[in-house]
Amino acid sequence: MFLRCTERKKDGKTHNYWSIVENKRLDDGRVVQRHVLYLGEINSPQAAAWRKAIEVFDADAGAPRTLALFPEDRGAVVVGDGAIVQLRLSQLRLCHPRQWGACWLAGQLWRDLQLDRFWSERLPPSRKGTRWDQILQVLAAYRLIAPGSEWRLHREWFGKSAMADLLGADFGLAEAHKLYACHDRLLAHKDALFSHLVERWRDLFNADFDVLLYDLTSTYFEVNAADLPEDTKRRHGYSRDKRPDCPQVVIALVVTPDGLPLAYEVLPGNMRDSKTLRQFLNRIERQYGKARRVWVMDRGIPTAAVLAEMRASDPPVHYLVGTPKGRLNRLEKHLLDKPWQEARHGVQVKLLAADGDLYVYAHSVDRVAKERAMRRRQMKWLWQRLRQIAAMDISRKEMLMKLGAARSKAPSAWRLVDLAIDNERASFAFSLNRAKLRTARRREGRYLLRTNLVDNDPARLWQYYIQLVAVEEAFKNLKGDLAIRPIFHRDETRIEAHIFIAFLAYCMQITLTRRLHALAPGLTARSALDKFAAVQMIDVHIPTTDGRQIVLTRYTQPEPELQLLIGQLKLQLPPQPPPRITTAAVAHATRRSEDLLV
Repeated sequence: MFLRCTERKKDGKTHNYWSIVENKRLDDGRVVQRHVLYLGEINSPQAAAWRKAIEVFDADAGAPRTLALFPEDRGAVVVGDGAIVQLRLSQLRLCHPRQWGACWLAGQLWRDLQLDRFWSERLPPSRKGTRWDQILQVLAAYRLIAPGSEWRLHREWFGKSAMADLLGADFGLAEAHKLYACHDRLLAHKDALFSHLVERWRDLFNADFDVLLYDLTSTYFEVNAADLPEDTKRRHGYSRDKRPDCPQVVIALVVTPDGLPLAYEVLPGNMRDSKTLRQFLNRIERQYGKARRVWVMDRGIPTAAVLAEMRASDPPVHYLVGTPKGRLNRLEKHLLDKPWQEARHGVQVKLLAADGDLYVYAHSVDRVAKERAMRRRQMKWLWQRLRQIAAMDISRKEMLMKLGAARSKAPSAWRLVDLAIDNERASFAFSLNRAKLRTARRREGRYLLRTNLVDNDPARLWQYYIQLVAVEEAFKNLKGDLAIRPIFHRDETRIEAHIFIAFLAYCMQITLTRRLHALAPGLTARSALDKFAAVQMIDVHIPTTDGRQIVLTRYTQPEPELQLLIGQLKLQLPPQPPPRITTAAVAHATRRSEDLLV
């Protein structure tokens, strides 16, 4: 194996992307390269570390040892001694294959966050011996590895995983009623968990909490809102999932710029964004005390009243927020005479002091290209669709419905089109509004930010704001990799507990992500979990001449690329479990049951 560098030119700059590859010789003598791991853009020390790890790995892998299982000088003794039990290798059987690697990695992440100690203190065993802390670990690992319903976990996934082997337990951890009952014990410890995680983020990643990113998302339920109780949080509201027909709940999340979660809250689905911030400010201050913090938020979340309270607080609560486009219309004439300043390569800013704040008008070259391509794509589709509708022989009512559908699909492009609809007939005329197009082109890639950090460098302010992508990435993972929905629960408490378990899984995922980021930015948590998932656990049954069986429970040998990744993560695989030997009666009963099944 070796490192391979691929060069790519983008926006006038050369980017180097690294991968680990290995040579494979084909039957016809040709050599091809197999992609092992994608590392992304790594710096020189990281590249040197990977090269050193590959050299060490290849040196160890290149010196195999062959051991004799039955030495020749003992062969006669084995045959002639009747007191020695022999193995029937011809009857060796491989039974119960199950997924081990990803489950083991999830357990490592659980212990890295010290969640085993945290939950063992708060979820003690029941009088019947139910280990609620282990059931919660199973639920969180399931959400991380292969998310689905609790019923699927009970019926299928637990039996195909090695969670019972890793936890030293049995199928009792996956009993359906225990999985649901575990949900009822979690929410009382939510605040304690937030405080615990803050300490772990400090210890593991030397995290600081001077800058906090705050944003909202929603998740919906495919139920009839009329059938829900009056005090439920599931309400109709602004849907970020494009499902306004379904009731929903709103999830508010606070993370650090590295994506490390600090706190979250489940809010009613009809709560406006602007009414959520004050509640979260009080929560953070109450739990972690007053300190100099910078809150970074998107437009629409803070109101003018809340911003005034943040400025008047002692000590002041600093903020950096996006502003609605209407404010840009009002301030644009004051910004025309201001000079551009270079914040960083490809980003220019103008500064304007007004309304007791500092307005930062930013222009990003990269964002111009992206937004212009999006606008052109929408406009191309809308123009073609309008021509299709104009050529249709339909009623006026149907025409209006199709125009409304086109408007909802391409709202940005629709604002640049002038439409004249006949009041009596099913016909219309459309044309491009060039004045609006010029305004849109001028504002592409430009943002107006508002802050009370008047003494900060403009480059740092811009860097703060673009870090909002971290909280957006958290929502993407919750809805994508961790599949927070569909939510199959009906009880309000269990719905919130389901989101709580997804939050725990995200904490494990971001821990793995941060560790991989130190090795190579191109390595994702999902790709690492997929690599580990290839390691299986198998029960090897070897019958003996006296009617018993030796059972060897073994996990399979990791592939070379996974061994390399394990070494880079500084993980140590556990020893193989010790062998077990059954009694003759048990072995006989096992054979009888297998004969009946056949």
